[in-house]
Amino acid sequence: MEHIEGAINFSPREVTEDEREYASNSYLMSLFALFVGLPLPIFNLLATVIFYLGNRKSTKFVRWHCTQALISQFSIFFFNTAAFWWTIAIILNHKEITDAYIAYLILILLLNAIEIISTIYTSVQTRKGIHVRWFLFSDITDNLMKK
Repeated sequence: MEHIEGAINFSPREVTEDEREYASNSYLMSLFALFVGLPLPIFNLLATVIFYLGNRKSTKFVRWHCTQALISQFSIFFFNTAAFWWTIAIILNHKEITDAYIAYLILILLLNAIEIISTIYTSVQTRKGIHVRWFLFSDITDNLMKK
């Protein structure tokens, strides 16, 4: 998590306690929805969208982190949805489980594990007022926030 020229950064001294809490909660919302809504991937995305919409007029720090959380959930949503419907197709059509399916499930489990660990880490750091930038998602967030 390094400084990138042109990136939006925040000083921990400039961020209030309330801002830290709301920004941290933007990441925790997706985890809560993940555990409540298993195995339907839409619940994670919906919870994050609702939290984002509720905080879109908040301070820049909170909006930035809500946006980053939303972008990350949006990207993983497609992977999880494909795995969900592939599994449903196998169950309903009594199809054979292929090596490709197993490989995809392993990929999905790995991506979700990384996302869960990253989300917990980011939530804790953001609660401390530390601005955490995720690879790729932070650049997209910066570009969206500049508009």
